[in-house]
Amino acid sequence: MRHSAGSGPGKDRDGGDGRFGRIARSPLGWMLAGMVGVGLVSGLTATGPGPVPVLGAVAAVAVYCYVMRRVARRSAPEIARSGAAREVLLGGGIGLGFILVSALLITAFGGYSFTWAGDGFMSVVWTAVVVQIGAAVTEELLFRGLALQALEQLWGSRAALVITSLFFGVAHLGAPGASALSGLAIALEAGVLLGAAFLWRRNIWFVVGLHFVWNTTEQLLGIPVSGHAPEGLFTVDVHGSALLTGGSFGLEASIVPVLMGVAIAVPMLVRAHRNGGIKARRHTPR
Repeated sequence: MRHSAGSGPGKDRDGGDGRFGRIARSPLGWMLAGMVGVGLVSGLTATGPGPVPVLGAVAAVAVYCYVMRRVARRSAPEIARSGAAREVLLGGGIGLGFILVSALLITAFGGYSFTWAGDGFMSVVWTAVVVQIGAAVTEELLFRGLALQALEQLWGSRAALVITSLFFGVAHLGAPGASALSGLAIALEAGVLLGAAFLWRRNIWFVVGLHFVWNTTEQLLGIPVSGHAPEGLFTVDVHGSALLTGGSFGLEASIVPVLMGVAIAVPMLVRAHRNGGIKARRHTPR
């Protein structure tokens, strides 16, 4: 049998990339490739000194763009620079309100009391901002950019939202003070809320803004962020039931933000449905 020039064991007759290329371009293929790349960048930079986490976030975005364009062979409008600042600010406003109202309600019910720490204002703020930029960008690229969109192509938006929310909760089970209840709380208030935010806006920067301000506000208030006790501008004394306060895991394990998170996510999902952002399961020919 004659072979055309350039053909070989790694090529299809039509000039494609063969079986490996088809696997890589499948939703699970590019999801796994992206997770390995972004996860590796995050692991190497998340706890680095100075601006290293921010540089890691930049590198993670570059890896994500490369995987989407070269491996998945799709455009990535969700990461476009146009309008990014507006989306970050809008998402950040929601994240700020979410945490401040949650903390205020818990304080009003006697769960928290705050005192000014008074040490190193600028260094505390700088550390919080740098660390949380890295965390917000890499986590949103992994869970909403890669996992949610890949699973959505296979099984639709609803299944993708449920699966990524559950995995987001499971991913936080290794944090200090974590439990099955804190994992469920993270899945509901964070996994569902952040997933709904992405389905509504279809923009990574919107979700990054929400996530970043959420975590940064918690850290500056001195409240543990997913079990990690930060150096904040305040120190917080915790009183009463862990159901109200979240216990040693922090505010995210409290019933208050769980209820608030679901309440915010529902209208986002309604708007996503009206805008055509909720996609049905893809039917493959038999």
